[in-house]
Amino acid sequence: MAEPLWRPQGRARRTTRTTRTTRTLRVRASAAVMAVIVLAVLVVPPLVQLDQQAVDLAAKLQPPSWAHPFGTDDVGRDLLLRCVYGLRVSLLVGLVAALVATVIGTAVGAAAGALGGWTDRVAMRVVDTLSSIPHLLLGIFIVAVFRPGVWPVVASVAVTHWLSTARIVRAEVLSLRGRPYVDAAVSGGASRWRVAVRHLVPGILPQAGLAAVLMIPHAMWHESALSFLGLGLPAHQASLGNLVQSARGSLLAGDWWPTLFPGLLLIVPTLAIAGLAGAWRERQNPRRRSELTL
Repeated sequence: MAEPLWRPQGRARRTTRTTRTTRTLRVRASAAVMAVIVLAVLVVPPLVQLDQQAVDLAAKLQPPSWAHPFGTDDVGRDLLLRCVYGLRVSLLVGLVAALVATVIGTAVGAAAGALGGWTDRVAMRVVDTLSSIPHLLLGIFIVAVFRPGVWPVVASVAVTHWLSTARIVRAEVLSLRGRPYVDAAVSGGASRWRVAVRHLVPGILPQAGLAAVLMIPHAMWHESALSFLGLGLPAHQASLGNLVQSARGSLLAGDWWPTLFPGLLLIVPTLAIAGLAGAWRERQNPRRRSELTL
């Protein structure tokens, strides 16, 4: 016996409602996690009047406890406090590097898409050439020229991560150039500068902002990789990469907590930012949003 026509429709509605609820919960959880992280890195260092470099050899490599929720490292420093400082440094490096890379990529992509011709060809050949070089190797070369520090790492991440943004912005500019309102503005006598400022730039800002947000965790992982290799931030400065690097010996000895908690503080913000960026992408793409609500 055939099922009534309304039953599959009702099942589809329930599936859509469940998908929407799951997506809402994911966005709220991601926002809550990022709020806790930002609050911790902004509030804990000024309020907690403790030296994160204070050494206590009598308390070295203590497992997590009420006194030390994340345990202590191999010289007795409180791992929770050092993780907060390390997350603060890694987030700052990731944010600044992502902003610089986004500005460079947006400028190159917008110029290539708007001007076209030889400008487009030269810009895209530069992008293709740099894309053929592994990011980590190019980043190692850049930081090796300078002394270890924050700004060489920021420059390394920015120089190696603007390429994808340039491609995205260029494709968006080329798409906007074919829109009817742009043709109408050109036919009405608008100059190239006015068309770019009034129509092209506002159209690419959402994509550029999304690229910047998604680049923050990528930049954090890049900084952590350089610091882990000893080429990033100085060894005495707390960052997530330095914390993981200094915990290698403890991990081989069976002490898991000096490696686990800095690693989690790399993974958790990445997942939270990805959840928020996914929601932003759905809101910026009406076609995808309409398909999801059918």
